Amino acid sequence: MSLKIIKLSVIPKQSVSTSPMVARFFHEVPETITEVSSYKINASEFLDDRGEIVKDLPTLNLNNSYFNVYINGVLQMDDNFAYTAGEDGIGSLLISLTEDSEIPAATPIIMEVINFNPEINILNT
Repeated sequence: MSLKIIKLSVIPKQSVSTSPMVARFFHEVPETITEVSSYKINASEFLDDRGEIVKDLPTLNLNNSYFNVYINGVLQMDDNFAYTAGEDGIGSLLISLTEDSEIPAATPIIMEVINFNPEINILNT
């Protein structure tokens, strides 16, 4: 008897959908920042897209999220920031400043947090 290839008679269909959840946070530097190694912005120091004070910063979904920071409209390098999710007093953005760096007063700092919520639907036909 010869070998036989056995096929499945069910062909699964699957669909994957991602629903990005984008949150943007705005901060204006109150006074020129110099001579410090880091600058911390707490959750309550940010405004949201509606211009309201932020109560907490969103959690980043493991392996399905990222955040960007823009200073004066310029996207910044990732290694200069530490993001902590949570309510005011816990949630913050920590900016590491290099030697001889300066952030002038009234400079806008924008942070956007993007979380993806993937859903996989498998249907048997």
